[in-house]
Amino acid sequence: MSFDGWSTILVLGGIRSGKSAFAESLVASGKPVRYLATAATGADDPEWAARLAAHQARRPQDWITEELAGDPGRLATLIAEAEPDDTLVVDDLGGWITEQLNLGVDSLAVAVRDLAAAVRASAGRTIVVSPEVGLSVVPPTALGRAFADEIGVANQALAEACDAVVLVVAGQPTWIKRPPPGKTLPAQVLQEPTQTLPALSTGMVIQPGMDLPMPDEGAAAQARNRLRRLDLPGAGFGALAATVAFAAATQGNPIPAAWQAVRVLLLHGDHEGAASAGDAPAEAERRAREARAGDGVLAALAAESKATVQVVDVPAGRPLDIEDALTAVEVDQALAYGWRLAEDAADAGVEVLVLGACGAGTETAAAAVTSAITGTEVVALLARVTAPDGRFDDGAWIARCAAIRDGLQRTRSRPRSAHDLLAALGGGDIAVATGILLGAASRRTPVLLDGPVGVAAALASRDIGGQARHWCLLPDDGGHPTVRHAAGVLDLVPVLDLRLGLGEGATALAALPLLRTMIGIAGTLPIHPALREDGPDPAPELGD
Repeated sequence: MSFDGWSTILVLGGIRSGKSAFAESLVASGKPVRYLATAATGADDPEWAARLAAHQARRPQDWITEELAGDPGRLATLIAEAEPDDTLVVDDLGGWITEQLNLGVDSLAVAVRDLAAAVRASAGRTIVVSPEVGLSVVPPTALGRAFADEIGVANQALAEACDAVVLVVAGQPTWIKRPPPGKTLPAQVLQEPTQTLPALSTGMVIQPGMDLPMPDEGAAAQARNRLRRLDLPGAGFGALAATVAFAAATQGNPIPAAWQAVRVLLLHGDHEGAASAGDAPAEAERRAREARAGDGVLAALAAESKATVQVVDVPAGRPLDIEDALTAVEVDQALAYGWRLAEDAADAGVEVLVLGACGAGTETAAAAVTSAITGTEVVALLARVTAPDGRFDDGAWIARCAAIRDGLQRTRSRPRSAHDLLAALGGGDIAVATGILLGAASRRTPVLLDGPVGVAAALASRDIGGQARHWCLLPDDGGHPTVRHAAGVLDLVPVLDLRLGLGEGATALAALPLLRTMIGIAGTLPIHPALREDGPDPAPELGD
C-alpha cells in the first residue's frame, strides 16, 4: 500500500461505531503493522475478554501485537522510536487513559503532552484510535467524569498533532481534518461511502440545455499544425496526434503540458436482479477493497503513474427489468454528487480524471442505457459473459439480454430524457458518472473514459450539457461492443487499438504513460530547420 506523504491519523468514534475496523482497513494490505494494544486483558471479565479476542482474530497474522497494559508510559516511547518504514496502530487511547488513571499517574496532562509530542515528531506512520465521548451525557460518577474530561483533553491534543482526523459514525467515516499542503492520504481516505447520496448544492441547476464551456479548438488546430512541422525523423505522431490536440484544446494552449496530477474515480455499485447474471457482488466488492487498500492491477498502475485513487460507493441499482433503477430524487442527488466529485478534484489541482467503475451488472445497465438512447439492438451491445475460469457463460448472457429487453419494454411509453433513462435503467454508477462528466466540463477538466459505464454516462450527458463529451478522451475501447458503439455515436475515436480488457479505469491508466510521453515530447521538440521562419526555404517539389 502506498502511504506517500502522510504520517499520522486520529480515528475517533463512539462505542461499536466501527472505528477500530476502519483504522485497520487503512493499513490492512500494507507492510506488517505493530499493533499497540492499550487495554487490560480482562482476565476477570469474560465479556471484555471476548471483545479483545474478536479484535485479535481479525488482525492479519503478520501483524505484531504489543500489550501496553500496566505500562502505558511505553506508548510515547514506541511512537517516538518508530522508524520511517514502521506502521503503528494504537488501539485505543481510551485504554491508555484508563491505565493512567488506574495507576494514579501524578500528571496525566504531562503524559498527554508527551504523547502528542511523540506523535508529532515520529518518523513512522501512526494511526491512533480513540473514543469520542463528548456527545453523550455527563457521567454520573466521579471516575466517569474524570475519564470523559481526560479523554476529551487528550483527543484535542492528538487532533492538533495528527495530519488528519476522521470521525466514524455507524461505520461511515467523515473526515474533519484534512492534511496540510504537501501531505496526502491513502486511497481509502479519499473514499466517501454513500449508500444514500446526500442532497448537495452545486451552484448550478443540473437540467437539459446547460451551457458548459467548450475546449479551445483554436489551440487544438495550432497544435496539429505545429505537430506537422516538428523535427522528427519519421512520419509523425500518427493516431497519438489526436491526444496532443485534445490536451491543447482542454488546456487552451497550442503547446500543452503533460498531465501530472491524475485522479482515478472508481465508482463501486451493484445492479440487482437479472442484470447481474454471471457476476458475483463479492468479486466487485473485492476489487473495490483492493483499490482502497492499494492492491490489485488498478492500484499498481496508479502507483506507476503517480495517480490517486478515489473509491466512491454509490447506491445499488434496482432490478431494471422489474422496476426503475433509481427514483427521480436519487437521480438528482447522484448527478449533484458526481458534479461535486469533479469540483473537488479541480479544487485539489487535478489535471485529468480517469473514470472507471466496478460492480455486478454494470455492463448490463450501461448497455441498457446505450440501447435506449441510440436505438441499437441489445444483442449488438452486450459482450459475452466470461466466468473467472475463462469459460463463456452463455446462460448469463441470455439472462442479461432478457433483462434489458424487459426493461425497455417496461419503459417504452415513458419520456426519453437523460433524467428519465437514468432513473429507469441507469443506476447509481451511471448517474454519478454523468454528474462527474458535467462537473468536469464546467471546470474545464479533461476526463479519460474507460469502459461501458463511462461511455453510457457520456451519452446521457449530451441531453443535459452537450459540450461535456468534448472534454472526454477514449484511450482504448477494449473491443467491448457497448464502448465501440457508443464511441461511434459520440464521435470519440479510440487513441489506441490494443483491445485491453484490464477493467474499468485500469485500461486508461495502462495507456496514460504513453499519452503523457507524447504530449511532453510534442512540447519539447523543435520545429524542423527547413520549416523555421528564419531557416532556408523548403526545397521545390519535383516537376516545378
